[in-house]
Amino acid sequence: MSGCCSFTASRDRCYRYSFSNAGLKSATADLGDGTIMHCWVPGTHKESKPTLLLIHGIGANAMWQWNDFISPLIRRFNVYVPDLVFFGDSYTTRPDRSESFQARCVMSLMEAHGVRKMNVVGVSYGGFVAYSMAAQFPEKVEKVVLCCAGVALEEKDMDEGMFQVKSVDEGVDILLPQTPANMKKLIQMTFVKPMKVLPSCFLSDYIDVMCTENRQERKELIYALHKDRKLSDLPKITQPTYIVWGEKDLVFPIELAYRLKRHLGDKPQLLVIKNAGHALNIEKPKELYKCLKSILFESSVPVKQENHSNGYKED
Repeated sequence: MSGCCSFTASRDRCYRYSFSNAGLKSATADLGDGTIMHCWVPGTHKESKPTLLLIHGIGANAMWQWNDFISPLIRRFNVYVPDLVFFGDSYTTRPDRSESFQARCVMSLMEAHGVRKMNVVGVSYGGFVAYSMAAQFPEKVEKVVLCCAGVALEEKDMDEGMFQVKSVDEGVDILLPQTPANMKKLIQMTFVKPMKVLPSCFLSDYIDVMCTENRQERKELIYALHKDRKLSDLPKITQPTYIVWGEKDLVFPIELAYRLKRHLGDKPQLLVIKNAGHALNIEKPKELYKCLKSILFESSVPVKQENHSNGYKED
């Protein structure tokens, strides 16, 4: 299923219209080293506004992951939404698959657009990239928001049974699904309340449009996250850092949030969104936006604790 008969392709066009209608424009930058980066950028960058960079995770392109947040955020920020390398229209001929390479590519992209300082929000894999940006470019990254980003994981965690999957290969098969059965597993793993009816024809269509291109390269990105990873090697970032997590995350268990908080000396604030899983930007966009609003809009006001069941709590 493709083109005009594809629900996924039609939804993608709707998101493209939504981004354009919000005032963003599609832009591609050649970084000059075999790397092409695509990004949604402001129609006009206003120096009176701070800059906000939104970095997506493994999965569909950036539009699918950030669509619900663009309109309210664009009123207060110059919003930039890149496609990471091997997603959307971004690509590289270089062999590096590390998150530090992705971070350098994103920073080069921002520099190409004349941006010198920015706040960064990253969800899941995007949080790994955001963290690396903060570590490599402390003078350019101001606030850091990490959403369900297991940057504190260690290679041994897999063998010790922390994750739902028994091996990286099994994780790849689910995170980069090629069958409706694995697509259903991904949804069940990332949502607290997944849709009960998931027709295989729609899942196959989504896979055809979103999950086949650059699969080998994306697989290598996942392997690079896990291989030889030790907490002792993780640099300690110094920017104001906010850790946002789904209470029932099955991809990166919440223990990783507490581990990161301890690693950074308990300085970061940890906000837990209740009844949310890993895909909190899709399943709980209103609650995540409340967190982002408190963190980003009220720079001199402490984040308030919320106790209601559909909200978030601060630890």
